[in-house]
Amino acid sequence: MAMDELVRLRTNLNSIDNEILDRILPAAPADNDDAELEVTAGVGGQEAMLFAKELFQMYTNYANFRKWSVEIVEYDKTDIGGLRQGKAFINGLDVFKSLKYECGVHRVQRVPQTEKSGRIHTSTVTVAVLPQPKDIKIELPAKDLLAEPIRSRGPGGQHVNKSESGCRLTHLPTGIVLERQDERFFNLNKNLAIKAMKNKLYQMQYDEQQERLFQTRKQQTGSGNRNEKIRTYNIPQNRITDERLSENVHNVNEFLDGTHRLHTIIEQLKQQDRLQRLIELTNKSSN
Repeated sequence: MAMDELVRLRTNLNSIDNEILDRILPAAPADNDDAELEVTAGVGGQEAMLFAKELFQMYTNYANFRKWSVEIVEYDKTDIGGLRQGKAFINGLDVFKSLKYECGVHRVQRVPQTEKSGRIHTSTVTVAVLPQPKDIKIELPAKDLLAEPIRSRGPGGQHVNKSESGCRLTHLPTGIVLERQDERFFNLNKNLAIKAMKNKLYQMQYDEQQERLFQTRKQQTGSGNRNEKIRTYNIPQNRITDERLSENVHNVNEFLDGTHRLHTIIEQLKQQDRLQRLIELTNKSSN
């Protein structure tokens, strides 16, 4: 049998196994939702911001690779081209189900371009992936919202600070206040603010549910919180180490392209999660 035929058969068998597991296991919370991606520079100053830019680009590339749609809603860049924080709405099939494994602290080890002595610096970037339901059940009646125009502080030339095109949105029952000012017109910013408010209120409910699930899992398996330093990108050694998996990935540049190598890691993490949930379901059934 030809080697490529053997590889194809193994791939088909794995696909069948995963489909069976997906049918057996109950869907995880929010797995069918779209997502809001947040990439924020952490420890490491300008170097962390430069790496944040690379990660944000990696995820937008991955979204294109998966044929998802991307709407960038915030991109706070630095003078030297780094990124303080970037946010994007990502919509498509299995978005949250795939990207939720990217939440946590990403660490990069490399020699900065400004480092003359050749010392390796360690910087961090945090990644958050918030569920963005396709059919949001959070209702926002007009009586619960206060939308106020504000002067934009964003790009826009002469338009900036001369027209109150930004929007400050207040959810009166909770007191939550959000501002959006990236668009040139008030109504566009208001629509973005309403969308973000729905996600914020949904996230509050989702966090409460996830905390209950986490406490239950903690009682059964001990501490399973892996959100701190989920992955290390070692540039001098051209190696990526995912703390949740037992193997390393080489060729950092290809990984940061956000295509096949990143997809392979995500699929491995999905499989690991399936098996963990299957074990929990089996243990629960036997009790």
